[in-house]
Amino acid sequence: MNARVHLLISGEVQGVFFRASTRDKAVDLGLKGWIRNLMDGKVECIVEGEKERIEQLIEFCKQGPEGSKVDNIEINWEKPKDEFGSFDIRI
Repeated sequence: MNARVHLLISGEVQGVFFRASTRDKAVDLGLKGWIRNLMDGKVECIVEGEKERIEQLIEFCKQGPEGSKVDNIEINWEKPKDEFGSFDIRI
């Protein structure tokens, strides 16, 4: 079953390879979407794919890479739009 989630991740999540490690994990899981840093210090991520695999990525994001400290993740499930061909880091 395809699903879509919009994540807002807060904490020490910029400058610690959070985006790159999340992208690598998403690609490994066969997910599509994007991740980017926001001006307020949060990381925003939109992911589409199998719900079970998205949930695995969310669990990964709760920990993040070494050096990161995740304080909170806002999780908003949405209707899939099937608009992505890959998983990218956006600037």
